[in-house]
Amino acid sequence: MQQEKRLVCVRVNGVVCKAQVETRRLLSDLLRHDLQLTGTHVGCEHGVCGACTVIFNGAPVRSCLMLAVQAHGGELLTVEGLASPDGTLHPLQQAFHDYHGLQCGFCTPGFLMAIYAFLQDNPQPDVSDEAIRVAIAGNLCRCTGYQGIVEAVRHVITQGVAR
Repeated sequence: MQQEKRLVCVRVNGVVCKAQVETRRLLSDLLRHDLQLTGTHVGCEHGVCGACTVIFNGAPVRSCLMLAVQAHGGELLTVEGLASPDGTLHPLQQAFHDYHGLQCGFCTPGFLMAIYAFLQDNPQPDVSDEAIRVAIAGNLCRCTGYQGIVEAVRHVITQGVAR
């Protein structure tokens, strides 16, 4: 049986994108397979790990839990949209590099997007380990032990370069 298809029009990283998708297609699949934006990773496919986090209309969402048709008419920011057009890393990306906030890198895009959204909503949050760990609690990493991530976030906060 053929699935119903719909046209989805969404602005992704400032670019209007259109795709004809099955109504059951996940947002993560639209990004990765239809739009070739493979920075959004799919880990657990249950919304638990946070690897698929993107910003939708200003709020972080798990793209593995959202249907592509739900994004129609909206605005998305993916990890590819953080860096400048000339390739200069966003301060948060640079801090992850400088403070060893990544190892295998699989979870990194989700962490970056979740932290980016958190810092947009809270430009001057508490810089204690506990407060930062609460802010990143929705994302899981199997490699780093989180200390490098905490230090990277603290650096971005204390330097005031989150935006």
